[in-house]
Amino acid sequence: MIGDGNGWLDGPNGARLWGKYGAAGVFLLAGSRVLLQHRAEWTANGGTWALPGGARDSHETVEEAALREAVEECSIDTDRVHVFHSLVTAGPFESGWSYTTVLARTVDGEPIPTEADEESLELRWVELENIRELPLLPAFERSLETILWHCSNHD
Repeated sequence: MIGDGNGWLDGPNGARLWGKYGAAGVFLLAGSRVLLQHRAEWTANGGTWALPGGARDSHETVEEAALREAVEECSIDTDRVHVFHSLVTAGPFESGWSYTTVLARTVDGEPIPTEADEESLELRWVELENIRELPLLPAFERSLETILWHCSNHD
C-alpha cells in the first residue's frame, strides 16, 4: 500500500528510525558531482546535507523506494538515471530496520534538472571532493567512505 512505510521505529540506544520497512536514499552521480539535499529545519537532522531518500513502503524494492523519494523530493526524471548498485549503510538493527544507499548515475554523465520540495532548503550538485565541506547528516557522513569506495569499484 502506498505510504504504509511512513512511521517511526525504536532503534539502538534510544534512536528513532524513520520507516516501518526501512529506508533508502539515492547517491546520484553526474560525472564527478553528486546530488545532495540540504534538509529543511523541521525534518530529522534538519539543516544538514544528505541524500534524497526516505521510508520504504512494504511493496517496494530499495531501488524503487530511493527513486520514488528522489522524484518526490527533487522532481528528477528517472528515465535519465541508471542504478548500478545498492548497499546497506546502516543496520540492520534488532527491529529489522536498515538504510540502503542506492548508487546511480545520470545516463549522460551530466546533472539533470531538479526542483526542491518542502523537505529541502536547497538541492545542489556537489563535487565529490567537496562533500565534506558541508555539515553532513551524521549517518551519511559515517557511510561516505564505503559509498565512495563502491562507486569507484562499480563502473
